[in-house]
Amino acid sequence: MMPSYRTIDALDAAGKRVLIRVDLNVPVQNGKVTDATRIMKTAPTIAELASRGAKVIVLSHFGRPKGARVPAMSLKPLTEPLSDALDGRHVTFADDCIGDTAARVVASLGDGDVALLENVRFHDGEEANDAGFARALATLGDAYVNDAFSAAHRAHASTARLASLLPSYAGRLMAAELQALERVLEKPERPLVAVVGGAKVSTKIELLGNLIGKVDTLVLGGGMANTFLNATGLEVGKSLCERDLADLACDIIARAKHERCTLLLPSDVVIAREFKAGAPTETVAINAMPRDAMILDIGPRTIKAIVDVLEQSRTVLWNGPLGAFEVPPFDRGTVAAARAVAELTERKKLVSVAGGGDTVAALGHAGVIDQFSYVSTAGGAFLEWLEGKTLPGVAALGP
Repeated sequence: MMPSYRTIDALDAAGKRVLIRVDLNVPVQNGKVTDATRIMKTAPTIAELASRGAKVIVLSHFGRPKGARVPAMSLKPLTEPLSDALDGRHVTFADDCIGDTAARVVASLGDGDVALLENVRFHDGEEANDAGFARALATLGDAYVNDAFSAAHRAHASTARLASLLPSYAGRLMAAELQALERVLEKPERPLVAVVGGAKVSTKIELLGNLIGKVDTLVLGGGMANTFLNATGLEVGKSLCERDLADLACDIIARAKHERCTLLLPSDVVIAREFKAGAPTETVAINAMPRDAMILDIGPRTIKAIVDVLEQSRTVLWNGPLGAFEVPPFDRGTVAAARAVAELTERKKLVSVAGGGDTVAALGHAGVIDQFSYVSTAGGAFLEWLEGKTLPGVAALGP
């Protein structure tokens, strides 16, 4: 079960120095942010605290500088995009996140002002979850807000230890993530279906193990489905397949049966001899797979079977694409299923929660991100939560 936690509704912010941990680890090319989604998602919490009279002090990591000051990983170029996300509110930048430099910037803030401190990972105490580094951060604030669910799986100083040193609260984005996750696996409306795709079973062993005991139907697609098909004795040709995990796949199939979890595997597939855009394709039944071809997408019968399951369900959890969606025409299965979820969600027939890096890209490709009930931008944290693991950054907010 998730720990109880306080949200910023319980924070008397006026006049207080509020340290807020966010995730500004966004893609940047030639000094320009190419995807500001994470900035936009955390901006409402920052704006609300500022409007309530707090002196808002923003903490974040960027990249993996490993405790060294790496100019290319400075947060300074993000000052302007953050300001833009805050509707033009001025953001002061501090060239360090602790010490005299940070203290001077914080001391200069008036009520409602916002400051962005330099990359916390420029100090090795951050990833070491060092008590001294956490105390140095704590001296800058009167309260702590964590709005970085995407970094909550890391037991770092600014995501975990700092929460024990100051009155601590969950920001709006953090609370929204936790509420969405609770809605799908802890208190779901049933039937509950999980759609799990992606390349390899090996990266999702713990995920599948946890889901089997919680969901009514588990839909498997992508390259990982080939490993299960192979394990049942079916030909998968030259497809991506982890043949050495056949015993594990059989064990998961047996456990699903024991848990009365219906496992839905592809019944037909789209195949090609070459993996490239516009390659000649065929659709074949899964028991008619040629040895010289590779499986690159699910076929129309499988899509219909998935849609039928979705139409009978009340909650769906989605992680991973159902085919090689990056290369047309192997995106059809993922797009069709995603649009079915989106339509059912808009008709209030389904609660839909999705997350994981490839998942967000796939749903963006299908044009349905805004139509799902909730799409998490957290990659590793989302997966670890689905695996049933305790997230240090969340646990630290507990009573």
